[in-house]
Amino acid sequence: MGIFAGFELDLIEGAGARLRVRHGGSGTPVVLLHGHPRTHTTWHRVAPQLANDHYVVCPDLRGYGQSDKPASADDHAPYSKRAMAEDIVAIMRELGHQRFAVVGHDRGAYVAYRAALDHPDVVTKLVVIDVVPTAEALERCDAGFAKEWWHWFFFGQTAKPAERVITADPETWYNAWTVNSPDRLGPENHADFLAAIRDPATVHAMVEDYRANLGIDRINDEADRAVGKQITCPAMMLWSLRDDMEQLYGDPLEVWKPWCPHIVGHGIDSGHHVAEENPDQLARDLLAFLR
Repeated sequence: MGIFAGFELDLIEGAGARLRVRHGGSGTPVVLLHGHPRTHTTWHRVAPQLANDHYVVCPDLRGYGQSDKPASADDHAPYSKRAMAEDIVAIMRELGHQRFAVVGHDRGAYVAYRAALDHPDVVTKLVVIDVVPTAEALERCDAGFAKEWWHWFFFGQTAKPAERVITADPETWYNAWTVNSPDRLGPENHADFLAAIRDPATVHAMVEDYRANLGIDRINDEADRAVGKQITCPAMMLWSLRDDMEQLYGDPLEVWKPWCPHIVGHGIDSGHHVAEENPDQLARDLLAFLR
């Protein structure tokens, strides 16, 4: 039956963008949000493990995969995490859920915590994986960050657009046959990833996501912090031990505590794409927290 057996696949209107959405299972609702440059299929080894206890919803974020790619603006607001979070609230209402948990990895984690900040009456629990808040990351930017996360600033340029470089050879840029091979991602997940990175419109939208991150997303974070706004729902951070969270931040939970003082979490033995590299441990941790 392929991946996501028993799940449905639909196109659902968000808040200004129609999203491709995979959903299935039964129980309390939880949304799983992917990162760059993946699509919702990155969760194919995790979502079925949650589906016995939860109604699991896995969308392509706006701009990614087969979801709509709205025209951008000078401030890149159509690709802000606020706009993406509003999409998630809208599709969940369309599916009949006014309140739900949110799990986000990488870019999806920025959307997840923005949803918790903007919609505290909607988000019941929050899990962020492999990120700290945008404002915190940029304020801590040093030579180590610049060396490892240089792509943030490359993607953020508009005078010399990154899209021209990426679309010249997207499969090499995104290591489609090496570290992101079909064996590592799973053949069907890899095929979906490959279709996404081969689409110039998707590449442009993904880069717009980063441009928003350096501007309007940071502004929104700083505005919330200035008035003491915090995440009030139960929250957990997970990080990949073979990624660079600890090297950059020491204990990443300490970075998060001003935003959600009661956050819990720990590292997982994995590289960055934990949903593909250590899905069983991730599923166990999510089930324990979400119950």
